[in-house]
Amino acid sequence: MLHRWQAGVAAAIVTALVLALVLLELLDAGVRRFWSDHSLTADTVAGLLVVAITVLVVDQVVRQRQVRDQGRATGAHAAIMLTQAKRAVEATLAVRDRDGDRVAAGDAVRTYLLVLLVGAPVLMEDRVARRFLEQAQVLAAELGRILSPADVGVLPARAFAGGLDEAIENLRSAAAPLLAALSAEERSAVTDGSGQAG
Repeated sequence: MLHRWQAGVAAAIVTALVLALVLLELLDAGVRRFWSDHSLTADTVAGLLVVAITVLVVDQVVRQRQVRDQGRATGAHAAIMLTQAKRAVEATLAVRDRDGDRVAAGDAVRTYLLVLLVGAPVLMEDRVARRFLEQAQVLAAELGRILSPADVGVLPARAFAGGLDEAIENLRSAAAPLLAALSAEERSAVTDGSGQAG
């Protein structure tokens, strides 16, 4: 399959060739005579040019559709991850503030990690989606740091300079361009019903 720019250049070249042949036939009696005397050649060239234009145009249409559909799938994954991140953050904050259930928070974080693991292959293809994935991993590390036992000793007191607040804010801002591909109905279908993910 051709890259998008290659297919566009090829379509432009074939279209220019067709226009040049049509103009030559209209303006030059010698060219008109040649095509008239060589009807099989004329039919073959015309057929090949029509097939080339058709294939290139269909390729562009299919490619645009795939990009749009992939954008919606990526946006849906981002919305689902944001919703689960919100649940995990709320449960973790409750534990940090000493009035939450550590087991429930651990379950929420594990569910978030599973959603992250499932969504990772979809999010690795695109640069913007990859940035969102990186921010999701930073948030997961910060959640793990907060919920880890005090005697772990491997992680510093603050694994990341901004802590949990900055991690969730960075995740939200990284998700914004991905969520833009979804309609309001699609966003509410994959979020917690409030219409806002995270």
